[in-house]
Amino acid sequence: MTTRTTVRRTGRRAARLAVGALGAAVLLGTGLGAPVAQAAAHDTGRLTDLVNPFIGTENEGNTYPGAAVPFGMVQFSPDTGHNTGYDYSENHIRGFSTVHISGVGCGLGGDLPVLPTTGDITSTDYAKYAAEFSHDDETAKPGYYKVGLKTGIDAELSATERTGVQRYTFPATDKANVLINAGQSLHKSVHTKVEILDSRTVRTAITGSGFCQDTKPYTVYTITKFDRPFTTSGTWKGDTVTAGSESSDADAERNGAYVRFDTSKDRTVEATTAISYVDAKGAALNLRAEGGRSFDKVHRAATAAWEDRLGDVRAKGGSETLRRTFYSSLYRSFLAPNVGSDVDGRYTGWDQKTHRAKGYTYYQNWSLWDTYRTQAQLLSLLAPRESRDMALSVIQIDKDSGWLPKWGYGTVETNIMTGDPVTPFLTNAYQQGLLKGTGEAEDAYRALKKNADGVPPADSAPVGREANKEYLADGFAPYIKDRAHVKPGDSDYDHGASATLEYALSDAMLGQMAKELGHKADAKRYAERAQNYRKIFDTSTGFFRARDASGAFTGPADPAQSEGFHEGTSWQYQWLVPQDLPGMVGLIGGTDAANKRLDSFFAYDQLVADPAKTAREVWVNGPYDYYNADKYNPQNEPDLIAPYTYLSTGQPWKTTDVVHAALTLFTDGPTGMTGNDDLGTMSAWNVLSSIGIFPVQPGTDTWGLSTPVFERVDLTLDRRYYPKGKLTVRAQGTSGTDRYIQSARADGAAYGRTYLTTEDLRGLRDLSFTVGSAPSTWGTGADAAPPALK
Repeated sequence: MTTRTTVRRTGRRAARLAVGALGAAVLLGTGLGAPVAQAAAHDTGRLTDLVNPFIGTENEGNTYPGAAVPFGMVQFSPDTGHNTGYDYSENHIRGFSTVHISGVGCGLGGDLPVLPTTGDITSTDYAKYAAEFSHDDETAKPGYYKVGLKTGIDAELSATERTGVQRYTFPATDKANVLINAGQSLHKSVHTKVEILDSRTVRTAITGSGFCQDTKPYTVYTITKFDRPFTTSGTWKGDTVTAGSESSDADAERNGAYVRFDTSKDRTVEATTAISYVDAKGAALNLRAEGGRSFDKVHRAATAAWEDRLGDVRAKGGSETLRRTFYSSLYRSFLAPNVGSDVDGRYTGWDQKTHRAKGYTYYQNWSLWDTYRTQAQLLSLLAPRESRDMALSVIQIDKDSGWLPKWGYGTVETNIMTGDPVTPFLTNAYQQGLLKGTGEAEDAYRALKKNADGVPPADSAPVGREANKEYLADGFAPYIKDRAHVKPGDSDYDHGASATLEYALSDAMLGQMAKELGHKADAKRYAERAQNYRKIFDTSTGFFRARDASGAFTGPADPAQSEGFHEGTSWQYQWLVPQDLPGMVGLIGGTDAANKRLDSFFAYDQLVADPAKTAREVWVNGPYDYYNADKYNPQNEPDLIAPYTYLSTGQPWKTTDVVHAALTLFTDGPTGMTGNDDLGTMSAWNVLSSIGIFPVQPGTDTWGLSTPVFERVDLTLDRRYYPKGKLTVRAQGTSGTDRYIQSARADGAAYGRTYLTTEDLRGLRDLSFTVGSAPSTWGTGADAAPPALK
């Protein structure tokens, strides 16, 4: 879940998902419960009324409730003291800051927390001057956030792509302040500068580092313009407040400015903060282009942007709880990646130089180990124009810096997580038809080939395929316990077994791309390397197992206690061979043996008897409990595809059983996120699984099928990529009991396979399922399963 071993060792929070019977209500349609701290959806026809941004703000979901527009550079949200920003269990707000990343496992962003106060400035530490609040006085909807502080001040937030807009309603006073804190963020402060330019404008430059471990520094530039002059102002550095001061510089200490207004007659103050990752000029240009509008106009525009985005998916049927959960997940799926270029197209590349994106928008923030499995595919389906620009941005990182990213934040590589996630991310873009411009596919291929066949040099930030030398020579990445890290971030040597599986998966996807582009020799070579998963299969245990540098199997033989797997065990990684499930099934003794093992893994007999209880009491053991388990972990990435393995073992109805049980973990309260959301990864899983179309071979164009939870979902698709422009998925009568597919029809014709390709989707207008209360023979034919890659 993109949470490091440092988090696990120092701060494991094993709180269980205390949502009780509400989860079962999601699928059983009883509609129990209303979303916490948000009014129930009214019958307005607005999909934004179904979204609860507070979902995931408790129990380490690490989401944020604040204001953003789809894929916006700014995420204007309150920070309460949690390392990633906001925690629903806390009751003090330290400030409203401009940058947040949804669902990450370590602290980053939180730049420029601003807070309205009254009276004299007596503290410069936001942990001390934080304002108390109650959830009873708090509201959040897409593009809007409001809270009543117990100081008597109301704060409202909204956003454009590159600005955050704030409105404060003060009591009548001549000492209404706005504290602008440049020196305290969620990341490690390196250097900050604050300047009061005139009686309406404050500018800052904030250089920070971090995200699980130290990274190279990055800088965010901000400019804040108020709607009226302030009466007085000053700055602070450390504990020292200097009235009338116009600037302050600081290294790794508190640093900021305050501005004061007389609200005796006019009690409201509005301000717009623009940010840039390029320079102060970029922030000013962004402010000029997107600022200058009243708060109400910005709020209306943000709501309209979200209505337009959510309106591409029209779900019918199901309880209101189910609909709220679904649309909240759809909302979170569109929060990242984020615009990284300014309105003039300039952006800071990973070489730390200024570049200009021409003909596309440059995006940043790449949690690729997470998003390559679900969110990348959802965006390619519902937001292909943006997805194309995102793919071009990743290719551009290679052009600017020499290497492709692994986990990129802003303008730097963090090297968090392992394996080779950029390959299935980009091959997915290719397979979904997003790279059709002149030379785009070949540009992607050249970058991927370099990444797959080499290792970045010691003087470059990325680690890439860190264990590639050994992998290419021996067919596996060795697990070298307690090896010193050469670069900040995670090391593939710490997780040699899972790195081997991830490399092999990526080789398969790259081989498919090479084959289609006519690179026959490369295609053959990568296809052979895709079989390297076999190199770490221990026939004595019947499971994958880490090998040390000498090639000997190492670590406990018990697969539930295994070492060398990143955020998981051998049990949980055993199905991560989507390129060749028939081969994997053969290794463990054939279809019958595989189904027995799957049944044990999912606690299938218990699941059928009580799906929600099994999900909560057998599968889930806390948001960061990744190890020492022999059961399915539905809240972490290694197992996201696992329920769909039954499509390849002749028992597709069990996929529906497992998926629908896992869906009960998504609820419409603050604890309703299964672990970290990781930039929309888990949310996208919920959306796709609810619709019944899921990417079972990430990096290809293959979509597995299961029973939808809605009777009808109408998708509006971009005609440039999907000529029909519409796709309707039907499952009349689907419910907690009538959940088994009896038959399927594609545009009226009988359809017996358990998968579709993207090409199928492009020519399809209607996919209909007939459902019943008992499993059937649908999807069990000899050619029904998703085929292995060749």
